[in-house]
Amino acid sequence: MPGIIGKKIGMTSLFTADGKYTPVTIIQAGPCVVTQVKTVETDGYEAVQLAYGEKKLKRVTKAEAGHYKKANTAPAKKVAEFTIEEGASHTLGETVDVNLFVEGEFIDIVGTSKGKGFQGVVKRHGFAGVGGQTHGQHNRARHPGSIGAASWPSRVFKGMRMAGRTGGNRVKIENLTVLRVIADKNLLVVSGSVPGAKNSYVLIEK
Repeated sequence: MPGIIGKKIGMTSLFTADGKYTPVTIIQAGPCVVTQVKTVETDGYEAVQLAYGEKKLKRVTKAEAGHYKKANTAPAKKVAEFTIEEGASHTLGETVDVNLFVEGEFIDIVGTSKGKGFQGVVKRHGFAGVGGQTHGQHNRARHPGSIGAASWPSRVFKGMRMAGRTGGNRVKIENLTVLRVIADKNLLVVSGSVPGAKNSYVLIEK
């Protein structure tokens, strides 16, 4: 299986085997159920659909209920698709858990970054601002400054870094190290930070 769905629990820190004090993120990885197997013959490509978590039957449509019934599982809160290698075999209703991972391997994690709403250029793009209030400046410390030319081009070029809505984007962090695998609680302890707020869903890719 190329990956699994998880939920970000939060962050803490621990000492590694070589004595380094490092920040870590705890993720509840699975268990997930295979709810659909896609093949080249039926769908044009090979992939598996995994479902994580449970929600009430009344919260889903009849079509969704029938979809989950085929896999003999309850309706799920989060569904994601993972591309598999050609020739790999998976069955409906198969369970995937944290034992998919081993300590010391590298993984990639995809999540949705925290939304920060409308922000200025200093927070959004890391502008330094104009500095001190010299040369007659007043209340300009965090302003963007000039954004374009005059008679030509008489417009602002697309892509100009300006204030706007920040966060809430799909973010992929690569090459995080698996430091602990707590199988009895389906917990995965990985090095560093993971995008998203607490209790947000993440995709863990091998």
